[in-house]
Amino acid sequence: MIKSELVGRVAAANPHLYQRDIENVVNAILDTISEALSHGDRVELRGFGAFSVKSRPARMGRNPRTGAHVSVSEKAVPFFKSGKEMRQRLNRESAS
Repeated sequence: MIKSELVGRVAAANPHLYQRDIENVVNAILDTISEALSHGDRVELRGFGAFSVKSRPARMGRNPRTGAHVSVSEKAVPFFKSGKEMRQRLNRESAS
């Protein structure tokens, strides 16, 4: 699902709201999560999951085309861990 599909589904479930308002709310939520992660904070949405930032250390990589060794610098990457309710929903649907 892409962001426009998410906005469309929320708009279909709430016909009394304007689609542009729903789009603004979705953008505000995603921007707030991104901003919090950029400051190193953890974002937890109960029943859904938690977003956090993990640090990957510097390492020596390899260029797949030439085989030459390349230095890869340290970087921060986003990490998502699903919540208990989400895992239960996913496992219940796959079991049936």
